[in-house]
Amino acid sequence: MRDSLILEVKDLTKRFGGVTAISRCSLALEPRRIYGLIGPNGSGKTTLFNLITGLEHRDEGEVRFKGERIDGLKPHQIALRGIGRTFQIIRIFPELTALENLLVVARSTGGAARRRALELLAFVKLDRLKGEYAGNLSYGQQKLLEFTRVLILDPELILLDEPAAGVNRTLLNDLLEAIRGLKEQGKTVVIVEHDMKVVMGLSEKLFVLDYGEKIAEGPPEAIQNDERVVEAYFGR
Repeated sequence: MRDSLILEVKDLTKRFGGVTAISRCSLALEPRRIYGLIGPNGSGKTTLFNLITGLEHRDEGEVRFKGERIDGLKPHQIALRGIGRTFQIIRIFPELTALENLLVVARSTGGAARRRALELLAFVKLDRLKGEYAGNLSYGQQKLLEFTRVLILDPELILLDEPAAGVNRTLLNDLLEAIRGLKEQGKTVVIVEHDMKVVMGLSEKLFVLDYGEKIAEGPPEAIQNDERVVEAYFGR
């Protein structure tokens, strides 16, 4: 194992009955970079996120975070190690305010937690809505709020599952700016995204899944011209 990697996935396999959702998938992520994870619908992207974060149990293979095995840990234990994630379907507390949505998952309480939560809301330009019930926010604002709630635990590795889906152009620009800001703060980000313009513009390196297998990896310009990737997306 290479000590310089923040995350290493080795020969990971997951089966659901007779269906192999992830097949001997291996990834190596260096810290302080933005990665994209792409592939057709049903290719296993969210399942891979679930395996990394402990929501699904692997059948084979291993996952190491900063050199240590985490594939046997529970989701909350993995989160406390320093891995945060968002979901395709927004998971917020609609009857709590935007600020309360962050405070309820903060590790600490009191003034320090409140100051950190306000800083994060300002980071995504939601500070003016801190007292608004989350259920009253627009869909895009709710996505930004969920993104911000992940950051309250100060993770080193952040997995974003379709963060741009359904977000209007103005809020999307705020989100993209915030994601780039995470790298500047020393974070590592992995994005699952169907909007190719978004993922190509953000990512320094892409991993491509098809039928649960990694079929390609490399910089965006190389992936765009990879025959296997073109076939996976357009050859069906």
